[in-house]
Amino acid sequence: MRIDKDEMFNKFIDILLSRGLCEKDSKEAAQNFVESSLDGMYSHGVNRFPRVIDYIDKGIIKVDNKEFVEQELGALEIINGNLAMGNLVAKHSMDRAIKLAKKHGIGAVAIRNTNHWMRAGAYGWQAANANCASICWTNTISNMPAWGGIEALIGNNPIVFSIPRENKEHIVVDMAMSQFSYGKIEQMSLENKDLPVYGGYDTKGNLTKNPNEIEKTQRPLPIGYWKGSALSIALDLFASLIAGGLTSPLIKEKCNIEYSICQMMIVIDSTRLNHLQRGNTNIEETIKQIKKARRIDSNTEIRYPGEREYKTRLENKKLGIPVNQKIWDSILKL
Repeated sequence: MRIDKDEMFNKFIDILLSRGLCEKDSKEAAQNFVESSLDGMYSHGVNRFPRVIDYIDKGIIKVDNKEFVEQELGALEIINGNLAMGNLVAKHSMDRAIKLAKKHGIGAVAIRNTNHWMRAGAYGWQAANANCASICWTNTISNMPAWGGIEALIGNNPIVFSIPRENKEHIVVDMAMSQFSYGKIEQMSLENKDLPVYGGYDTKGNLTKNPNEIEKTQRPLPIGYWKGSALSIALDLFASLIAGGLTSPLIKEKCNIEYSICQMMIVIDSTRLNHLQRGNTNIEETIKQIKKARRIDSNTEIRYPGEREYKTRLENKKLGIPVNQKIWDSILKL
């Protein structure tokens, strides 16, 4: 089934208002969920919405709380998320990072004690729409084993890179340190489909494409095997050091479920570069060369990061957002 974006937006607002968010916050948070769904990131949009409401109902997300600045260090600010609504804290923090970049050329924000920011790529698009390049990442609760281990002691710690383009069809990389994010694994499980490539280990310790088996073992496969494991640890420790918050293992030990996490946002105002026009020309020429390369499969298009999301957005605005009937029914009951 497909749901019109405005219908979804209004339904999300109604539900968030009923949980105590003010009208402004409800609209901002709902917009984040809808935009992620429009871009085809259903696992961190419409599919994630019921879990967020559950976290609000349990008091994990404090809807009356607001983030605040704990320390100002020139182009760097340290923010306490105050366990407020995670996607609002992240959006406001990216606004602050952009403002710092417009002032200093570069701006950075480190966030501790916050909740899940939903779709990581949303903040890369936010920066790119402000003509800024960015690198953003978050740590998570421990949900992946370090390379060579069995226990889930590191996070799948998503990272985002964004490069603005003049035509607004920005280049945005959004990826977890696991081969598939847990949201994608959950989505494939809902659709009763196998993953396209090996995504983790089953209960017998063998590599598997079965999303249900990976959910049981909590042993997703790190991207690049030991390299993804190392990058996950580095991102976790970097964010924790600068923000002054918990690392992935400590989140699991002290919180048991995913909250009180850390995030980093580093933003550069590309409009201040003397060589901007040359840089933009190089970007467009590079994309042209990549897309006209010989293909392994003539029916499979070569895409740059962010291209699929942009095209999916246009399609879903026209046709409506695809929604799993079971998920939508659960939302209507909220």
